Amino acid sequence: MRFIIDGHNVTMRDPATRSLSTEEQRDALVRRLAARGAQLLGGGAITVVFDGRTADAPHTSGALEVRFSAEESADDVIVRLVTGVDGVAVVTDDRGLAARVRAANERARVLGCEALFEAARPKRRGVRYPAATEGLPKGANKITEELKKLWLDGE
Repeated sequence: MRFIIDGHNVTMRDPATRSLSTEEQRDALVRRLAARGAQLLGGGAITVVFDGRTADAPHTSGALEVRFSAEESADDVIVRLVTGVDGVAVVTDDRGLAARVRAANERARVLGCEALFEAARPKRRGVRYPAATEGLPKGANKITEELKKLWLDGE
């Protein structure tokens, strides 16, 4: 699967980056995807498209490619990238772009930004259980309670 990320749309919806400057938003998203892209989205190539231009050519690092749209809009670049391609998904909350993507390639999947944020959230741990008592001598917990009283009564 190839994932195409609507960079500005994602960073403006991300609670972790929306208050940052545009450049800081871009850097944060690129760093996150470079470090955890496969974990967040699953296997496959990831292309992030941002509006505007940069002095650098498109940047590629492993499965991550960063592109800037230059003279055209990022939406136009994204639509061009999905046209006629199998196994592609676009991450955006932009309804207009989603409609254009579906019109250009009916097999393309459109994922909301929440899919990316949900995968980034730490997983809740299960219920914590008390320490196992297996292997402890009979009455070990009682001794612990006695020591607790001795040590803590003096405070």
